[in-house]
Amino acid sequence: MSNLQVNVAGVAFKNPVITASGCYGFGRDYEDMYPLSRLGGVSLKGMTYAERLGNPPPRIAETPSGMLNSVGLQNPGVEHFLAEDLPYLEKQDTVLIANIAGSTVEDYCRLAERLSETSIDMMELNISCPNVKEGGVAFGTSCQSAESIVRQVRKYCKKPLMVKLSPNVTDIVSIAQAVEAQGADAVSLINTLLGMRIDIESRRPILRNNVGGLSGPAVFPVAVRMVWQVANNVKIPVVGMGGIEKWQDAIEMMMAGASAIQMGAALFYDPMAPIKVIEGMDQWLDSHGVKNVADIVGTVRPW
Repeated sequence: MSNLQVNVAGVAFKNPVITASGCYGFGRDYEDMYPLSRLGGVSLKGMTYAERLGNPPPRIAETPSGMLNSVGLQNPGVEHFLAEDLPYLEKQDTVLIANIAGSTVEDYCRLAERLSETSIDMMELNISCPNVKEGGVAFGTSCQSAESIVRQVRKYCKKPLMVKLSPNVTDIVSIAQAVEAQGADAVSLINTLLGMRIDIESRRPILRNNVGGLSGPAVFPVAVRMVWQVANNVKIPVVGMGGIEKWQDAIEMMMAGASAIQMGAALFYDPMAPIKVIEGMDQWLDSHGVKNVADIVGTVRPW
């Protein structure tokens, strides 16, 4: 068997497959299908400091080869998580990544400080959230705003800090370089692409929030391109995601430059998808005489 272990920002993963935030909850719903210890890691449900109810329904819409969501970061808040969910997760023998979000810089900083006192292994900073103090513009859509929030959160975050990048930008490379300069230990990409569907009979958007984030296989080529571009222009590790549903996709994403991968939308139609990816990657590596999965990272050969 090949060595599937990878290292991202000093954190050791038994394999490169991580479940993506928002698609795996806090893991309990999957424990009857397989032990969470089989996963490389779990990026937990996006968390805010206080409880958040999310957006009104409808907030999910199917699209060709994907889905739109505008769930709105519904979550029970950090104190509930620490009391009810973390004790369970600590027993699962997998890397725990807290995905943190907020409406203000102060929200992020308080959350990072609180979670730094816990057994969480890494934090994933979701900078695709709107900044209510700046007219609702997402934190991660400009170099200036991305730099600012990472610089502030870095002061309070005592864990390895991975910044999750939005694809809804003109130049994702510049933003990746900006957060690297402010102390990010890794970047993860891509978050969802902004999309919209309309009910032609009612003439209203299908989502109550009008627009939502597009995920699933439809976004995979965009994700591969952006991961490749970023990986070639930063020195910190890149975790790739966006439309990965099978082991071939995971290998492709790692060849583009990802040190590890995250799976999200695929879990909704195949809960066993991460296990199939781990097993498929292992078989492919063996059949190609590759001893360490890390050896395929960034090995794409552009024309």
